Amino acid sequence: MPIRVFLADDHVMVRQGLRAFIERAGMTAVGEASDGEEAVQLAQECHPDVAVLDIGMPHLNGLETARRLREAIPRTKVIVLTVHTEDPYVLEAIHAGVAGYVLKTQAAVDLVQAIREVLQGALYLSPQVTQAVVRAYLTKADLPPDPLTPREREILQRIAEGQTTKEIAQHLGLSVKTIESHRTRLMRKLDIHETATLVRYAIRRGLTTP
Repeated sequence: MPIRVFLADDHVMVRQGLRAFIERAGMTAVGEASDGEEAVQLAQECHPDVAVLDIGMPHLNGLETARRLREAIPRTKVIVLTVHTEDPYVLEAIHAGVAGYVLKTQAAVDLVQAIREVLQGALYLSPQVTQAVVRAYLTKADLPPDPLTPREREILQRIAEGQTTKEIAQHLGLSVKTIESHRTRLMRKLDIHETATLVRYAIRRGLTTP
């Protein structure tokens, strides 16, 4: 039976290219999403063997999407596809429970190899990021624990993307007062009191891209 793969990337052409390639490799693309929220919803409906997620998706980034998929459908292996080789992104992805970290600069065959390996229970890392993980391990440069809840991380990402409190409230179906409370709480937890510093924190944790 063909390996069933779910694709999530906010660029249509990227998804089309990935779909064509994995189907040529004898796999089946069972669904697509353009952002993290859609990915969480649709992947739970089709229960793929593997979910391939872009890290830099709007509204709900690939790492937060990976966390939610791991909780909702733990049998599904998650691979993130990204341009980032920096230690914080790699380490945050591992903390999020991803089974594979593949760079977009690698050949497409590497993604197929990653899919096959994670289904065998392996952790697949592109060669460049393998060095990052080893370096972080040797220097003990692991990220400190993230004190935020999933909802607070989602709101922080939206703040970093430039959404207003009212826009966040409307999108999440919450009151402005609730969003303000979440914002106050997350700033207190992080001991950050300026939006610019919040944005830098979000970038450093892989919640959004510069």
